[in-house]
Amino acid sequence: MKSGASPRVIVLAGMVSLAVAMGIGRFAFTPILPMMIADGLVDLPVASWLASANYLGYLAGALLCTLQPQLWARFPRLPSLAYSRLVRSGLLVTGVLTLGMAWPHSPAWPLLRFLAGVTSAVVFVYTSGWCLSQLSRRGVPAMGGAIYMGPGAGIVLSGLLASGMVALGWPAATAWLIFGALAFGLAALVWRFLRGGDERLLPLNRLPQAGSGQRAEESDPAALAAAAGPSAVEIVVLTLAYGLAGFGYIITATFLPVIARAALPGSPWLDLFWPLFGLGVMAGAWLATRIASGGDLRWLLLGSYLVQALGISVSLWSPSLVGFALGSLFLGLPFTAITFFAMQEARRLKPATAASFMGLMTASYGTGQILGPPLVAWLLTGASRPAEGFALSLQIAAAALLLGAGLYGWLVRAYPVRQG
Repeated sequence: MKSGASPRVIVLAGMVSLAVAMGIGRFAFTPILPMMIADGLVDLPVASWLASANYLGYLAGALLCTLQPQLWARFPRLPSLAYSRLVRSGLLVTGVLTLGMAWPHSPAWPLLRFLAGVTSAVVFVYTSGWCLSQLSRRGVPAMGGAIYMGPGAGIVLSGLLASGMVALGWPAATAWLIFGALAFGLAALVWRFLRGGDERLLPLNRLPQAGSGQRAEESDPAALAAAAGPSAVEIVVLTLAYGLAGFGYIITATFLPVIARAALPGSPWLDLFWPLFGLGVMAGAWLATRIASGGDLRWLLLGSYLVQALGISVSLWSPSLVGFALGSLFLGLPFTAITFFAMQEARRLKPATAASFMGLMTASYGTGQILGPPLVAWLLTGASRPAEGFALSLQIAAAALLLGAGLYGWLVRAYPVRQG
């Protein structure tokens, strides 16, 4: 991405980058999973552990981003790397790892899913950091929400393609090959824009300073308060609340096609619930760009958690065609909007080290994701029918989202945002 690129070009490149890293690198597994089960390649417990390997990799990648400043401080001879170079490398690695999943009964599958998780976290953090920073410099920070339409677009595309492959009776290996080729093709579309920019991995002693007027700050109580930074409690609670979002959505996002098949066997619409989830993701990301800036984003986060909890509850109350359709849309609507609002909060609280704090929050999110699939595997072993195990898992997920909403409500009261 060139430093003189227009906001629309920045948004487009960010969307495609996240579509590849998240929509394919992470979430192509969901629509392909029923195909893998039908081919006899995996069962549900094995699928749960493969999903957890991916989310464990996502956590590892997020931690790597979080510890990046300390790493560069310890090894000052390390080169300064542009965010855009990391993003481009990540897109190539995503294509390679996706192609690798076409190897039937491969003992390398857990490693491939783990590395795909690492790559998706790195691409997510540094795509977000670069795009949000560049758009903020151009005076259009609200446009940043549009880049989070990328994962939704990737989910819709992968879901529709997988649905067609299922109808044609194609094997899962073919699906992985097609998605790998798609990853390379999308990366090629934006490759020339993913260049340059000022954002780089730097040692701590080379990080740009937030301000230079020390004497003015010493005489200004507001500046002193800003320099002191946010409360440690505020940081911990925000990070925990964001982690609960990872746990709350992941069960449905991993097993939606399988859950729908258990509840509606033989329905011709089963493969469309996942693309509906993706359409909800895209719509929610677009709506996030229409919300006027300047308010307390924690209220928006609270409402987003409630909408996702409602989406899970609808499919529990009405495990029907309409129930799953509405549940998929409600779950998807706030999905990347939550990420956009949370990353904006990270920039507000830690402007000088935003990428590192984004990595910490993403690590918390990744931890929540890791816990979801093993919970499903454990509950399925004790259930008389798969539907019972899935229902209890979804109830726990909805409760986690309600708890997260409560934490944001507490933050609003305990740490009000000072306007102006």
